[in-house]
Amino acid sequence: MADSSVPPRPPRPRNPLRVALRFAFRVVVGIVILLDELVRPLYRPLLDWLAALKLVQRFEAWVGGLPAYAVLVLIAVPYGVVEPVKFLALIHIANGHVRTGTFLFLLAHLVSFVLIERIFTAGKAQLMTVRWMAYVIETAASVHRSVSEWLRLAELKRRVRALWRWARLRLR
Repeated sequence: MADSSVPPRPPRPRNPLRVALRFAFRVVVGIVILLDELVRPLYRPLLDWLAALKLVQRFEAWVGGLPAYAVLVLIAVPYGVVEPVKFLALIHIANGHVRTGTFLFLLAHLVSFVLIERIFTAGKAQLMTVRWMAYVIETAASVHRSVSEWLRLAELKRRVRALWRWARLRLR
């Protein structure tokens, strides 16, 4: 009688391009997360204020009722408009129009942060039904946790808040 056990297959070699792309994706996501964590305290009050507006709540309810790919398009359109504006702002800065370029750059970032965040928050459940988008969201969350733990962001935030409170009390 022949042996029915099949020897285990050796692991398939990993595609170096795929490994490199995954690593590059994680690095880019890590940098974006770090920058977002540094800037978030500046725009968080604005996001909270906007989220409380009835018009924004109705918009979010509408987005929450859309299919997943419609939500994806709603996120892609602001990126398609705002990203070229950021590039033009950098050109302005390079051509010596530092104030105008910086203002335009910051305004474009603010618009993309506010609009994209509201759409993403309202449509996240639908986006998680798209397999590749769920992978992107989960990977970003995983990298966010890793970067936060590595940089000890929670501790850093606590110390910065304490320093801010101390400075405000001293200035009074």
